[in-house]
Amino acid sequence: MKKPKWVIAKEQGKRAAANETVWLFGLHAVRDALENPKRVKLRLVVTRNALERLGEAVGKSGMEPEISDPRKFAAPLDPQSVHQGAALEVKALDWGSLEDIALGDGPQPPRIVLLDRVTDPHNVGAILRSAEVFGARAVIAMQRHAAPETGALAKTASGALERQPYLRVRNLADAITALQGMGYLVLGLDGEAETTVEAAVAGKRDRAVALVMGAEGPGLREKTRETCDQLVRIDAAAEFGSLNVSNAAAVALYAAKA
Repeated sequence: MKKPKWVIAKEQGKRAAANETVWLFGLHAVRDALENPKRVKLRLVVTRNALERLGEAVGKSGMEPEISDPRKFAAPLDPQSVHQGAALEVKALDWGSLEDIALGDGPQPPRIVLLDRVTDPHNVGAILRSAEVFGARAVIAMQRHAAPETGALAKTASGALERQPYLRVRNLADAITALQGMGYLVLGLDGEAETTVEAAVAGKRDRAVALVMGAEGPGLREKTRETCDQLVRIDAAAEFGSLNVSNAAAVALYAAKA
């Protein structure tokens, strides 16, 4: 029996994703990836100076580095990339399913951050750093209209990408509904909301909480807003303007901590 076109397309997409690689760059990002046993590492390009600084991590990884002239750096990076003489080709990390992450054991009630069309890799990298600092279980974004795992994202995350789960889902509203089914209180950040984050979690800090952040400017999409349990805002002084989404994520995580 001939397979339907949608099945063939899905299988092709999975194969393509499995073959995709990412070039990480910068000393912090490369060092942490080299030291991550869960990373599939393919090719390491370094200058002699960078190799001296990464020597221990390179040795532990068992990789054979390619020494490159800093003036003609051999890795296929954007010319504007601040690579610091180090680049590592890797496969994207596999963190498992949403259920695996959301229902995993932990010492505190879990916190998760969901991103609705946040596309700037620098913002996502900064959010990953904040998520790690405040002990979030994961950062979840969409497969489309979201920042993919890239060297720029990893460099901004400064190593957090190796330790902080970053999941991509097909449909954000479905992911929110799934989290609600697992007992999560899902709060959507909206500057016009009447309730603050602190007020929404008052008396509920023992519950699992998911914070949904929208893109700067348009904010949360209507479907996302409707699916959240409640819309909340960050308490601000007087008529002070809105925060950058990465700063807002950090403040919201702090306000919602268990």
